[in-house]
Amino acid sequence: MVKGNKNKYTAYSVILIIVGMISLSYAAVPLYDLFCRTTGFGGTPVVKKDNINVKVVNSVDIKIQFNADVAGGLEWNFLPVERQKIVKTGSNTLAFYKAKNISNKEITGVAAFNVTPLKVGKYFSKIDCFCFEEQTLKAGEEVEMPVSFYIDPEIANDPNTQEVKTITLSYTFFNINENQKYKGKIKKNTTAQVK
Repeated sequence: MVKGNKNKYTAYSVILIIVGMISLSYAAVPLYDLFCRTTGFGGTPVVKKDNINVKVVNSVDIKIQFNADVAGGLEWNFLPVERQKIVKTGSNTLAFYKAKNISNKEITGVAAFNVTPLKVGKYFSKIDCFCFEEQTLKAGEEVEMPVSFYIDPEIANDPNTQEVKTITLSYTFFNINENQKYKGKIKKNTTAQVK
């Protein structure tokens, strides 16, 4: 190979590697999100769109605690309608959260969620919820927002989760206009302990 061709080959290789690395960095976030939603990794509940209400032979009761937080910069009151609920594994459950805009202007927020302990994420399946969708409330407006979920009965067969009797479903609302400015500052409205 001629010296000039080696230099061109090296330059093209370096450019190709750089382009590949940049492409992978942009793809990493959606791929990681997909991985977490599929496997329940990191306490991310598995998202399901089908109805599970089927007869379960080995159904067990699990206490679900509901937690609500508001990030700094969002002038909302945000609370669960019920603080906790006993649910049977394999059964659809419907819970509600209330949000009220306590400011004198329209505000748009978006909620993120997780479940704890983290190891139950793959068994906690959301069918429908308000998370990751923009919610716009006018000044003084109050709404109830539903979340529909079920717990996979296989949670009772997993040696790592057999001791789990309580799961906490936690939502945090962020002001989409203030999200970067107040990232990491969270004001607690309710608390829940995992047992």
